[in-house]
Amino acid sequence: MTYSNDITQTDQLIRSYNGTWDGISAESVARMRAQNRFRTGLDIARYNAKIMRADMAAYDADPANYTQSLGCWHGFIAQQKMISIKKHFGSTKRRYLYLSGWMVAALRSDFGPLPDQSMHEKTSVPALIEELYTFLKQADARELGMMFRDLDAARDAGDEVKAKQIQTQIDNYETHVVPVIADIDAGFGNAEATYLLAKKMIEAGACALQIENQVSDEKQCGHQDGKVTVPHEDFLAKVRACRYAFLELGVEDGIIVTRTDSLGAGLTKQIAFSKEPGDIGDQYNAFLDCEEIDPATARNGDVVINRGGKLMRPKRLPSNLFQFREGTGADRCVLDCINSLQNGADLLWIETEKPHIEQIASMVDEIRKVIPNAKLVYNNSPSFNWTLNFRQQVFDAWSAEGKDVSAYDRAKLMSVDYDGTELGATADEKIRTFQRDAAARAGIFHHLITLPTYHTAALSTDNLAKEYFGEAGMLGYVKGVQRQEIRQGIACVKHQNMSGSDIGDDHKEYFAGEAALKAGGVHNTMNQFAA
Repeated sequence: MTYSNDITQTDQLIRSYNGTWDGISAESVARMRAQNRFRTGLDIARYNAKIMRADMAAYDADPANYTQSLGCWHGFIAQQKMISIKKHFGSTKRRYLYLSGWMVAALRSDFGPLPDQSMHEKTSVPALIEELYTFLKQADARELGMMFRDLDAARDAGDEVKAKQIQTQIDNYETHVVPVIADIDAGFGNAEATYLLAKKMIEAGACALQIENQVSDEKQCGHQDGKVTVPHEDFLAKVRACRYAFLELGVEDGIIVTRTDSLGAGLTKQIAFSKEPGDIGDQYNAFLDCEEIDPATARNGDVVINRGGKLMRPKRLPSNLFQFREGTGADRCVLDCINSLQNGADLLWIETEKPHIEQIASMVDEIRKVIPNAKLVYNNSPSFNWTLNFRQQVFDAWSAEGKDVSAYDRAKLMSVDYDGTELGATADEKIRTFQRDAAARAGIFHHLITLPTYHTAALSTDNLAKEYFGEAGMLGYVKGVQRQEIRQGIACVKHQNMSGSDIGDDHKEYFAGEAALKAGGVHNTMNQFAA
């Protein structure tokens, strides 16, 4: 419904109450409705699921249409990110949010900072999703509120052309509310626990859930050691639990991202159940590191499997975990991914130990032999030393080509001494184009950075503390923060406006008319930033 049509219909409703609602302004109601387009989290999930599906189809048509996100650990961070994207690029198209379980554990748990081991309260995850969307909806309300003020000013000036232009902008307003890919870790328990948490996350607004194939009670960060995977059927039960949650809540096109940690996980807690040779359980067990045994020499407590008519003893650790054969991680990833896509997953996530396009592509090529349109979500992780990795990749490529690399020490390529070199410049260019190149070569539909705003908060705070508590004093804040906010047009330089003060003033005027006591008067210090 257009802004003017909403005013007309609301005016008719008010008139139907025979004067008892005459204190209500139809246009004020239309403004409040425009500023609150999404009434529930399910409205958000349904809206954004359609956007993601359309984006996936656009990527299938042309891999240049890849999508991106940054991980956000607070609603304000998400809000400022989307405001910045609209300011710099004019649109939020193909830009999402990522909600990282790592950052929830490290920053949002009542227990305090925790490692990424699913020890935080699982309710904190849907709570953060709701918070992210609360702040994004407020960004809409703030921006539309400023547009309404401009509309009033144009009308007061008698400028009908400008008033119509602004009204068209209101009718075609692009929201800050974008898809979130939300980390449900390994499901926080059994399949029923996964289903219950998935419902809460979807009700909060999540249109895409990312779930990993680790054991939930042994879950580790994807870039740490000691990861333990589960058999495929156990994992698929949780994938189905997520799908049931989407379907129950009417988000029929919700997205499930299945993550495999098999590349770095050399252990399993269970031997998979197998009915017949070649089934999925048998394929999983085929990767176990086993030794043939003679029944006469079997040890007490041995676990034995039949492999091709031979009795085999899987290697079992004192932790009661079973070990996979070394060098099987990539093959296990491929099997995980194919099986997930054949059983309801929409997107894949392969957790790697380094950002190497050909390594990723080698697995995707195998997956696409079975599922031609397989697509990845990829973690452009801060756990990677990007500078060192890409300088070493360039070094190795040059060495293979026979180029002289005697001026470089491969083990010390992180050194600032190499920043101005040809090798350093070549590596930086490969980093710059990594997302574009990986989208084209390795099937990566969505690029995200899991923990960027964790690191930027620490870096900016360190810089401010160094200056403010040092010789610069107050100039450390003014020169390094406020002056930059003003000159770069950062929205929150007017922090009262950003926190909703002007929206509150509008509401006071709606409710009390000329009697409203508003905060935005001549003595408001935010007026200093009008120029």
